[in-house]
Parts: sequence; structure tokens; C-alpha cells
Amino acid sequence: MMKLAHTDTPTTGEYGTVCVAFELSKAKWKLGVMLPGSDKLSRYTIAGGDLAALTARLATAQAKAARCGKPVRIVSCYEAGFDGHWLHRWLTGQGIVNYEIDPSSIEVNRRARRAKTDRIDLERLMRAFLAHLRGEPRACSVVHVPTVEDEDRKRRTRERERLLKERTAHTNRIKALLHGQGIRDAFPLKPGFMASLESVRTGDGRALPPALKEEIVREHERLCLVNKQLAKLEAKSKAERRAAAPGSAEAKIVHLAQLKGIGPVGAQGLVNEMFYRSFDNRRQVGSYIGLTGTPYDSGESRREQGISKAGNRRARRLAIELAWLWVSHQPGSELARWFRERVGNIKGRVRRIAIVALARKLMVALWRYLETGVVPTGAVLHPSI
Repeated sequence: MMKLAHTDTPTTGEYGTVCVAFELSKAKWKLGVMLPGSDKLSRYTIAGGDLAALTARLATAQAKAARCGKPVRIVSCYEAGFDGHWLHRWLTGQGIVNYEIDPSSIEVNRRARRAKTDRIDLERLMRAFLAHLRGEPRACSVVHVPTVEDEDRKRRTRERERLLKERTAHTNRIKALLHGQGIRDAFPLKPGFMASLESVRTGDGRALPPALKEEIVREHERLCLVNKQLAKLEAKSKAERRAAAPGSAEAKIVHLAQLKGIGPVGAQGLVNEMFYRSFDNRRQVGSYIGLTGTPYDSGESRREQGISKAGNRRARRLAIELAWLWVSHQPGSELARWFRERVGNIKGRVRRIAIVALARKLMVALWRYLETGVVPTGAVLHPSI
């Protein structure tokens, strides 16, 4: 058994603390358990998702820990990933203090060829977890777990994103099939498109082959279904914004959409992916979307490696898109002037770097706008507001 000293953790005072680490996979779950006063990591394997076996294993560990004569509590951790947050909520419901750990924040061996097994990963996770409990800075990063409502609200924007990709794929497929027959400028979403296939002729003057025509019909049916689902999704979102209650996520969306250059879709994406949670300062805002710098300063070597890209990639992509729109629709704002003063008429890489910096500043300004109601300096609201 591996020995890990955890006698310095703050959990060893009035409580007898059982530390549990999970290594999760679809088929098997591996558990690492450390009892109070022990420096040995005991390992157990249960079937993936078997809560009955997990409950029995935790109860056994709790009974052993009770011999110390102190109240017993269990603290646990696992790496955030494919299993999502349901296990965290279940453990919390059982009275267990659980932490979801960001896998990328755990230090690993830097050798070119390093051993990697579930056993080693479990030991490494437990070591980082104990260091975090001792209060060691940057031992690992703990994931902010959203509420069930906040997590479910994200489905709206993510489903819309996926449906848009499907619609584009079906449209491009139909255009490609027709282009292969010498038929250009096809518009599959245009009314009467299917009726026009009866009279359309290929580049060499023939009618469409029957098998090809049948394939286009089936592809168009899927396209129409996706388009119909998109329309329903957007209609539902619009209805929710109209009935927004004060202080709700929908109210935040309406509040953001009052700014010129930010539409309902962009505002919904920002709220659902980013502003559903609270931030303490502007550094947390920039870090959440991965728009913080990563300098390399070692010895005489100094360089900037670009942004970290460690945060929410959907929010980061949306922030950069909105930054371009902000420059166009809010030319008189302080942020847009800051951008123009630095890039002028320069094109290419310098402009792209500057827009990323602007995106970070814009997200901080929008966070303050939602928290305090202070409009970004020089920004214009929609005339109808």
C-alpha cells in the first residue's frame, strides 16, 4: 500500500476524517480510502455506477473510523469529466463533503515516457487532494459545480449550437449532390425547392437520376425537421424572455440585450455559459473564459505564450465574437476607442491579438454592468429601450 502523510490536514481536529478518492470509468470505479490516523491508501474496485456497493464501502470505512472515538465525516474527490456532476450531488446528499477536481490542474511526471495506470492516477489524485485539504496553494483546482437549474439551462444554447451545425451539414450535402450534377446556386431552404426538382436539369441536360433524387428528398426531410426544431427552440426562448421575472437568468439576458451590438442569442449564451455564476473580481472573469496571459519567464528567457485557453471554450468563442461586434456597433465607447488607438488600420495577427484583449475587457465590463447596472463608458443602448 502507498503511504501518504495527511496528519497536517485541517480535517484531523475535532473530526475523524475519512478521505476518499474516486478514479471513474464506464466499467469500473476504483476507490482510494484513507482512514483517520493512517498513512496507508486502501484500494477497492466496484462496478461503475453501483451506488449500493459504494454505500456499503463508505459505511464500512465510516465504521472503522468510528473507533477513534470522534465524530466521523467523509471528504471525497474525483476528477471532473464524462460522469458530469450527478455523483457530486449524490455524495453531497449523503452528507459527504465532495470536491470535483480539474484534471488538468494535477501535476504529472514530465518524463517523455511515464507510467500511467488507474493505480498511479488514484495515488496522484489522493496526494493532490490531501495537499489541497492542508491548504497548500495551487495544489489543484476545484471545479465550481452549477446547480441543477443552471446546468439544465445550458442545454438550450448548446442544443441550438448543435442544431445549427446539423442544418448547415444537411444544406451543404444537398448543394454538393446537386453541384456534382452541374446544378449550381441551389437553395434548399427556399420555399418550393422540392417542387423545383421535377423540372431541374443536370449540366448535360438530363433529369435528376431517381436514386439521387430520393436521397435529396430524404436529406431535405431531415433538414426541414432540424429547421422546425430550431424555430420551436427560439420561440420558447423568446417567450421566456418576455415573461422574465426580476433577478432571473432571463432578466439578465434582457438586460444584456439592451446594449447595442449584443443580441438575444449572444446575451443568452453569455448568461447560460458564464454569468449564471458569481465572480469576486475581474481576474476570475478573465480566468473563467481562459483569456489570461501565460508568460514564460525563466532565467534569461522571457516571452509571452498567448492566452491560457483553460476556461469555458464556448464562452471564450462568444466573447471574441461579441468583441468584433462591439467595435462595429459601439464605435464611440471607451473600449472601441482603446482598440482603435492600438491597432489603427493594421490588419492580420496584431488585430487578432488586440481583439482578444478587448474581449477580456468587454467581459469584465459586462460583468460589472450586470452586477451594478453601470453601463460601459460611452456605450449606447438600443433606441427602443
